[in-house]
Amino acid sequence: MSTLTVAALQLALGSADEAENIARVSALVEEAAAKGAQVILPPELFSGPYFCTVEDEALFALARPTAEHPSVRAMQALAAGLGVAIPVSFFERDGHHYYNTMAMIGPDGAIMGTYRKSHIPDGPGYEEKYYFRPGNLGFKVWDLFGARLGVGICWDQWYPECARVMALMGAEVLFYPTAIGSEPYDAELDTSRMWRRAMQGHAVSNCMPVVAANRIGAEGAQRFYGHSFIADEWGDLVEHFGSEESGVLVRTLDLGRAAKHRAGMGFFRDRRPQLYGRIAEDI
Repeated sequence: MSTLTVAALQLALGSADEAENIARVSALVEEAAAKGAQVILPPELFSGPYFCTVEDEALFALARPTAEHPSVRAMQALAAGLGVAIPVSFFERDGHHYYNTMAMIGPDGAIMGTYRKSHIPDGPGYEEKYYFRPGNLGFKVWDLFGARLGVGICWDQWYPECARVMALMGAEVLFYPTAIGSEPYDAELDTSRMWRRAMQGHAVSNCMPVVAANRIGAEGAQRFYGHSFIADEWGDLVEHFGSEESGVLVRTLDLGRAAKHRAGMGFFRDRRPQLYGRIAEDI
């Protein structure tokens, strides 16, 4: 298939009622599917408020095993009914271990597999290292609708290595579910522009579209800044929201055109991996 229609969802997810948040996402999934979307990306950890603002051991109770998580189960039913694929971000419990995980739900409603967030942030308002172990499954790509898709999770989106590895694994489109907004330690700091530019850079350097979905609205002392977008293989924003809109972004991507551009630019032809050993050194 030379085209793929994708969607990014943007909405407020601050309700303490898990079922209410999932219902809001479900309504937007249905809207995106009605507009022709084949792969529909909700924001990160969409079943409730972003809970990593504080360290509270009681919040580990929010985690469930993959097949038991309400977000996963709800999106499985939707995917099967609508014939779409949904990368589902959720808080996973695996025995005594906890992860920030994405389950790829295929158009038959089956769980194709999972990816666990590799890069875990730690700082004021984003204290994720308290809750999540670093992912131990490696980067993943998924074959859907005749295309190969790569999915990172939030903090992964800042790392060019993550995007490049998925591209080297054959990804043709990169997806990033996200929860990011204001910085509690600096009310003047707005990272929304650099956040976008980092991922637009992944699109440019890997010559492939990028899709990012973020939440909006105030949750406690934080305000999430939205700015969800779809960028093409040149890194241009072909669909985008600002900081307040709730809804769906839908775009049909020409993957054949992107592949032609990727081959012509020669970025993969001219790689010199024998010179890159320093990148992999743990120093």
